[in-house]
Amino acid sequence: MEESSFFERVEKIKMLYRVLILVGTLVVLGGLFVWLVVVPKTGQIQKTSKQITKLNEKLTQAKIRTRNIEKFRADLKEADTQFKQALHLLPDKKEIPGLLRTITKLGDESRLQFRLFKPKKEKRRGFYYEIPVDIEVSGKYHDVAVFFDRVGRMERIVNILDVRMKPIKGQSTTLITKCKAVTYRFRGKPNEKRVKKKK
Repeated sequence: MEESSFFERVEKIKMLYRVLILVGTLVVLGGLFVWLVVVPKTGQIQKTSKQITKLNEKLTQAKIRTRNIEKFRADLKEADTQFKQALHLLPDKKEIPGLLRTITKLGDESRLQFRLFKPKKEKRRGFYYEIPVDIEVSGKYHDVAVFFDRVGRMERIVNILDVRMKPIKGQSTTLITKCKAVTYRFRGKPNEKRVKKKK
């Protein structure tokens, strides 16, 4: 009975009002749906989008760093190779006497007479030692130049410094040449010293 009376009342309402009630109901339901479902989800979507953007930026930076790491590794390997090559040019302590004998031999081969060949005390310079040798020779200018050239072509690093020349006497073509030959040796790694101390 109640249902029939409800429908009877509804039938009495004009069509325009029925349509308005239907539209109003749909609008209210749509508003509730938007307010309770869409708006919260939109906020979550925006938050998630921001997180995705940040993660993408981090990923891009990580890829760039990875590329740089490979470049740094290649640079490090190249620097290590160059360092080993440079170390090869620095004799160790055991090779120093042989190196000095070689310099003397080059002087003899250049037809020079040694008047003085005096190794001096090593000087510490960072990761290497400097080994100066006072040299005094007598001979022709050309022979001295040949000697310096031969020393310059040695596999090991030897620098000739403080060159002074003067004739033995008056107009003589034989010169007394004083100079300093400086060679270098690698100091060695600190942990090698520690191992030796422990032994």
